[in-house]
Amino acid sequence: MFHVEQALLGALLLEPHRAADLTGITAQAFSTAAHAALFTSIRSLPAPEPAEHATSTTWLNQVLTAADEQTRGLTTAYLHRLVQLCPQPRHAPAYARIIEAEHSRSQLRAAAHRLIQTALDTSLPHPVATTLAEAGAFTTVVDNIANRFPPHPGSLPRTPTTPVAVHDEEANEEEQVLLAAATARPASVERMRWLTPGDFTHPLHAGLWQCLTTMARRGTPIDPVTVRWEAQHHGLLTHGTEPAGALSFLGEPSGCDPQYWGERILQRSLLHIAQNTGRTVETLTHDPATTTYQLIVGARRALADLNTVRTRWHLATTPPQVNTPTQARTSAPPRAGPPPTTAPPAVRASR
Repeated sequence: MFHVEQALLGALLLEPHRAADLTGITAQAFSTAAHAALFTSIRSLPAPEPAEHATSTTWLNQVLTAADEQTRGLTTAYLHRLVQLCPQPRHAPAYARIIEAEHSRSQLRAAAHRLIQTALDTSLPHPVATTLAEAGAFTTVVDNIANRFPPHPGSLPRTPTTPVAVHDEEANEEEQVLLAAATARPASVERMRWLTPGDFTHPLHAGLWQCLTTMARRGTPIDPVTVRWEAQHHGLLTHGTEPAGALSFLGEPSGCDPQYWGERILQRSLLHIAQNTGRTVETLTHDPATTTYQLIVGARRALADLNTVRTRWHLATTPPQVNTPTQARTSAPPRAGPPPTTAPPAVRASR
């Protein structure tokens, strides 16, 4: 990447008028302060006449002086080296596009890293709200890059990504508490459609929640016995396993509110998906074969999964609207009727 920056700067030093052909690229796209300072100086100074520039170093000295005000260490010798390193000055727009693409890759990687760190931060007072705000900032970065690199026909991202699994004893216990509470209060299951089997960390617990939701939709009586029977039909128990022993936690007394434990499980799922979203995009950015177009597609796919669970979180935590009685409407005055079509009877004068 460094050599592409050198080629672009060399092209602009050789033929300053080509700076007018560059759109979209900014000084922030360069990897070093020296290169950023040189680019800023070149763009800020009026381009000299080509004939004058070919015989005079006045403009080059002005560029060096202006850049030296922003950073130290630049020399006339380095400017001459940049000129020598440029293969074709007329290819300056192509060099700029490469630099901009790599800068976009770095921006996506940094945004993904911030999302991962935010989702992992256990010290946050409001982890979900903060993580979703960071996801919104991440989406803005993706949209800005997509605006600079319009979509085009191409292959989809090919970098394999493996989501990080969750193995948490605390999560395991909370899921069992929820399942026991939901079994004891079956009416709550239908109200918790925002919770899906994919939110559970243990496959058995995910299958049991699927059993509960299926039974609730069918109107099947729900208690520890019927849930075990349903679980057996869903193949959740291995051969030779005694259902009563494997699912004994379903019958444990539970005075807990299923809604509370469901929200805790959904919160853990949301933060986990946010981490995997960041890791997916981070992995894509580390693959040099991934194009900018593929990065945009991959990032939007990953964010789509997070947006889905964001919607479910909103449904879970938004209080239901209370229907207020509609106020009686004040009756409007009667409309004026159409004008009469016959003349009123004439009044006969009395004699």
